[in-house]
Amino acid sequence: MTAKSVLQENREVNLAITLINLGARLQFLESEVSLSRERLVRLYKEIKGASPPKGLLPFSTDWYMTWLANIHASLFYNIYKYLLESSGDQKLEAMIKAYQMYLEQVTSQEQGPILDFTRAHTLVRYFAGDLLQLTPCTRCTGHFVTHAHDSKIGYVCVLCRPPSRAGKPSRGKSLSELVDSAPALQPAKQQTTSQKQLY
Repeated sequence: MTAKSVLQENREVNLAITLINLGARLQFLESEVSLSRERLVRLYKEIKGASPPKGLLPFSTDWYMTWLANIHASLFYNIYKYLLESSGDQKLEAMIKAYQMYLEQVTSQEQGPILDFTRAHTLVRYFAGDLLQLTPCTRCTGHFVTHAHDSKIGYVCVLCRPPSRAGKPSRGKSLSELVDSAPALQPAKQQTTSQKQLY
């Protein structure tokens, strides 16, 4: 084995470790990492102490439309989109960074993540497949995840028009405070922009 292939294998192992720690499923690992299924399974067991979970991956766009999921999905996708447009990262690298930043943001506000890595990856796929889009709210001007091709005339987001059951979570800060703090994710030169324009 050449030195180059050893280095490449080391990069692939490190990538797999990062993805496993973020919660990536085996199906995603197989599609993104050039290691054998057997090695990935062994690596997963070593890191997580258990076999990879089985079962179907999420497949419905409707999950992202519920009020709490929509806020978290919109937060993640706006970060992902910003990284793609501003840093020149490749899609996988941008998704990893965006998900890490999403986790940092929600945990810093004492909120638990609603969007797991599989849902985040599926969200990116739905945008690529033209099933979802970002739509500006007519009240706050923030950009939120919506179904593609639906009429968005007069669209009002879930923060400006929350359902009656929506309220302050049992712990930590309110959801609006979570969203309002999101500009901390942008570089310093971007922080003068209106807070809602991240969305």
